[in-house]
Amino acid sequence: MTDTLSHIDATMDDRLARLFDFIRIPSVSTDPAFAPDVARAAEWLAQTLRDMEADASVRETVGHPMVVGHLDGPADAPHVLFYGHYDVQPADPLELWNTEPFEPQLVPVEGDTHIVGRGASDDKGALMTFVEACRALIETNGSLPIRVSFLFEGEEESGSRSLPGFLEKAADELACDVVLVCDTDMWDRETPAVTTMLRGLVGQQMTIQSGDRDLHSGMFGNAAANALTVMSEVLASLRDAKGGVAIEGFYDGVQELAEETAAEWAALPFDEAGFLENVGLKVPAGEEGLPVLHQVWARPSCEIHGVWGGYTEPGFKTVIPCEAHAKLSFRLVAGQDPEKIRTAFQEHVRAKLPADCSVTFSDHGLSPAWAMDRENPYLAPTLAALSDEWGRSTTCGTGGSIPIIGALRDKLGVDALLVGFGRFDNRIHSPNEKYDLSSFRGGMRSWVRIIEKLGA
Repeated sequence: MTDTLSHIDATMDDRLARLFDFIRIPSVSTDPAFAPDVARAAEWLAQTLRDMEADASVRETVGHPMVVGHLDGPADAPHVLFYGHYDVQPADPLELWNTEPFEPQLVPVEGDTHIVGRGASDDKGALMTFVEACRALIETNGSLPIRVSFLFEGEEESGSRSLPGFLEKAADELACDVVLVCDTDMWDRETPAVTTMLRGLVGQQMTIQSGDRDLHSGMFGNAAANALTVMSEVLASLRDAKGGVAIEGFYDGVQELAEETAAEWAALPFDEAGFLENVGLKVPAGEEGLPVLHQVWARPSCEIHGVWGGYTEPGFKTVIPCEAHAKLSFRLVAGQDPEKIRTAFQEHVRAKLPADCSVTFSDHGLSPAWAMDRENPYLAPTLAALSDEWGRSTTCGTGGSIPIIGALRDKLGVDALLVGFGRFDNRIHSPNEKYDLSSFRGGMRSWVRIIEKLGA
C-alpha cells in the first residue's frame, strides 16, 4: 500500500490531466442540445476503464446511456459495485463564473488549491477518486485485492428516469456484496465521513377551491369561504404547539436514534447556535428538546415552500379568492412509508375543509428514507481506513435525500457505503463549482486504503 500511495503522489499531474479532460466534456443531461456531449462522456468513461483492462461498455437506455465495467479480483474477495454519475448541471448563469465552466482551472487559495469547473465536485472529481485509486493499485500491484464493478449513469441530474428499469434488467450482472458511493461530503475540512442516514421525500402541491369565481369582499365578505383563509388554517394545522407534525400516524415506524450513533454525533464539533446564526436565526423551530443535528438528520419534517392565490399584482384589489395553492414537502426517516405519509396528509387536509370546499393534489417526489445497518461488516474497516489517511473519521447523517440509494438497495438487495470527500463550500449546482485538490488527493489515497482493508 505504501508503494501505491507514493505512486499516487508522484503521478498527480497525470491524474489531474485525466480529470480535466473529463470536465471539459459538457455532459449536461437536462438540455437535449448537449445529448451528443453526454454520449461522448459515457464513451470517455468506458474507454478509461478499458485502459485499465476492465471489461467495460456503454449501455443504451431509453434516456442517456449507462456505463458498466468489471475488474477481476480474488474469487473469495468481496465484490463491490461503485456507483457515480457523469452528467452535470447546466453552467448558467455564465456571467457569474470567474472562469470558463468547462475549461477547468487550478486556482490557488490559502492552504489549498481549488479545481474549478462544472462537475469538478458533483460528480466527476468524486467519481475519479475511486477510478484513479483502482488504476494506481493496478499500476503498482498488477491487480486489485477485491472484485470491482462500476455503474456510471448520465441522468442523475435530470431525475434518473432510466435507472430503475436498467437495474432490474442488469441485476444479475451487477450483483455484489456492497455498493460504494462517493457523492457526499466530509464532516468538516479535516474529517472524512461515512453518511449512514438519508431522509426520504414526499413532495405535494395542493389547490383548494372555495367557489366558482373570485368575489367582491364587500358584497360577500363573512358569508363566503375564502380559499386563502382555508388554506392558511389547513397549513397551520400541520404542526403542533411543540414543533411536531400533527398528522395522525405521521410518526408511525419512527425509531429512536441508536445510542452509538447519538454518541458519535454528540462528539462532533458542532455549534448549534452558530448553525442558526449563520442564516440570521437564533431559536430552533422543530421538535422541542431535540438537538439540532437530530432534527435535521434523524427526525421527519414538514416544510411549506410556497403559498399563493388571489390578487398579488401591484395595487389593491378587494376580492375573496376562490383558489389558493401551496407547495410543501415531508422529509422522512427510516421506518416511514412514503405512500402512507402522502395518504395521511391528504386525508388530514380533506378533514379540515369546509363542506363546500374541495382540494386537488399533485405529486412532486416520493422516495423512502435510507439508514445503514450499524452492523454492516464493511463499515468498521472503512472508518479505520479513513482514519489511517486523515487521522480521524466519523459517521454522520444528512437532511437531504438521494433516491438512487433506495433504488440500488431495492433492485440489488444490498446496502451502500456513502463515503464523501467533498466540502460544504464546493458550490455544486452553482457558478464557480470547485473541488479541493486536497479532496482529490486524499480521496484517491483513502480509496486505496479502503480497498486494501476490504481485501484483507
